[in-house]
Amino acid sequence: MSDRIINDRGLVVRHDLTELVEHWVIALSGLLLLVTGIFELPMANRYYITSLPGLSWSGDFITSLYIHYAASVVFIAAAVFHLLYHGILGEGGMIPRRGDLKASLEVMKSFFGKGEEPPFHKYLPEQRLAYVGMAFIIAMLILSGLVKTYKNLYAPDMSLTLVLWATWIHNVFFMLFILAFVAHIGAILLKPNRPMIRGICTGTARLDYARHRHPLWIEEMEPRPVEEVKMDPGPVNQAKEDEVKEEIREDPPPLPPVIVFDAAGKEELKEETKKEP
Repeated sequence: MSDRIINDRGLVVRHDLTELVEHWVIALSGLLLLVTGIFELPMANRYYITSLPGLSWSGDFITSLYIHYAASVVFIAAAVFHLLYHGILGEGGMIPRRGDLKASLEVMKSFFGKGEEPPFHKYLPEQRLAYVGMAFIIAMLILSGLVKTYKNLYAPDMSLTLVLWATWIHNVFFMLFILAFVAHIGAILLKPNRPMIRGICTGTARLDYARHRHPLWIEEMEPRPVEEVKMDPGPVNQAKEDEVKEEIREDPPPLPPVIVFDAAGKEELKEETKKEP
């Protein structure tokens, strides 16, 4: 995770370069799959799309199919990389949590002036729910698409029942993918969510916005104040302290003898005794 606060620029890093690349690769290849899938219906000739500059190929079923295959390779590779990369790192911020559905309803009510949003972490509860929903749609599209591709390339005599099931599943989830894509764009365009556009494009968000809407996430990144901690002297230090105190209580050592002279000039050694106070 590269989440960090850049105070001097008033920004917070929300996504690193790897996350930005994988997001846009999935988004652009998915959009190309969506467009070429529509061209295969076919609809390009019917709605004069072929007359647009650079889209004359859209009326050719085989050309659209080959582009669809090429985009699917990129799309599947990016999706698998996403699962492996974030799975190995143990990142579960987008996994739904208990109470996300209730919190999502509260957020939607706040859009209409009813109540206030609760404090959030890095991701909103509706983002986590939408992530799982989109992941399921993508998984069904990939599985059904692989069956159809295998039939077209390697097994033209595949069971008709299996082919029909794969085709229906692919078409149904194709429509759900369109709805999910529109909902995703619509959610970003809502006024409270517009600051997220910066994060999608640059990987950073305004710090004031993050403090207001994602305070729990900001608290995790900000350093906590250091509290003064009293050190325990321990048994060794305590023993040394007791030893010093004991030495202070003992009587001081006797003074050394001094040399004095008597009246005859003879020197004598006398010990000076300590007088009791």
